[in-house]
Amino acid sequence: QVQLVESGGGLVQPGGSLRLSCAASGFTSDLYAIGWFRQAPGKQREGVSCISSSDGSTYYADSVKGRFTISRDNAKNTVYLQMNSLEPEDTAVYYCATSVSCLPIVSGLPPGPLNPVDYWGQGTQVTVSS
Repeated sequence: QVQLVESGGGLVQPGGSLRLSCAASGFTSDLYAIGWFRQAPGKQREGVSCISSSDGSTYYADSVKGRFTISRDNAKNTVYLQMNSLEPEDTAVYYCATSVSCLPIVSGLPPGPLNPVDYWGQGTQVTVSS
């Protein structure tokens, strides 16, 4: 049974920083890509970032590039998302997810039956507000 657990969300002022963690269990994390989606109220879930299991390549949505950094510690089965210069538009529930590659996460397509993602965490709320 694969389990992904996110943590690190919270309330932060614009310009602030948060570090999200995704702890994985039940599988060998170095066999899968792990990334992050986010979903704001009334909007589709969108891919934010992903890190490959094979070569450590990283990918970022244009909206977060230069502000967010994804990293992976396979020994700890944990992926991190360092979020800097946060903006109100970053407010969303952030979900980590795993797939055989980063393609489903960075494709720009919403996850679903036509763009499946293997496993999901329960999400952590990030609120950026004054």
